[in-house]
Amino acid sequence: MDREAFRPSPPAEVRAEPSAAGATLVFVRDLRHPPATVWAALTDATQLAEWAPFLADRDLGAPGAAVLTMVDGETTTPTSATVRRAEPPTLLEYTWGDDLLRWELSALGTGTRLTLRHSVADRGMLAMVAAGWHLCLDVADRLLDGDPVGPIRGAEALDFGWPELRDTYADRFDES
Repeated sequence: MDREAFRPSPPAEVRAEPSAAGATLVFVRDLRHPPATVWAALTDATQLAEWAPFLADRDLGAPGAAVLTMVDGETTTPTSATVRRAEPPTLLEYTWGDDLLRWELSALGTGTRLTLRHSVADRGMLAMVAAGWHLCLDVADRLLDGDPVGPIRGAEALDFGWPELRDTYADRFDES
């Protein structure tokens, strides 16, 4: 696919849940690929570099310390992370700064139901977080399909439907 022609998929199934830290985004997405393939995309540093909002300094498929570096154009921001749980190919949980991310994968026919639980301190961030993960997972889906478009990170996301996704998710969370 031509990168300039990339457009986001329809909004995903999302909800907000209260959490001890503030709020948790629950983002559900069905993918056409088996859990082991999706697991590799979530943990392998090389694959993460092609779709995630960060670069990982190591494979995330094993517990322990890591560094996840946010990328926005030429600006990079390293953040400490800790992989708390790694149970291939069904559960990955790690901290990213003050946030907690939990990726749950379950077989769905020949594909995977991915459930991301991303806990944040500020409930007002949920729509922005949802829009960002939406674009990232669209890019990951293309990568897994063998039709990579390259990562869409930071301010560049504004050119690929992020503002509209943020507004749609804000309406769903009543944050407009």
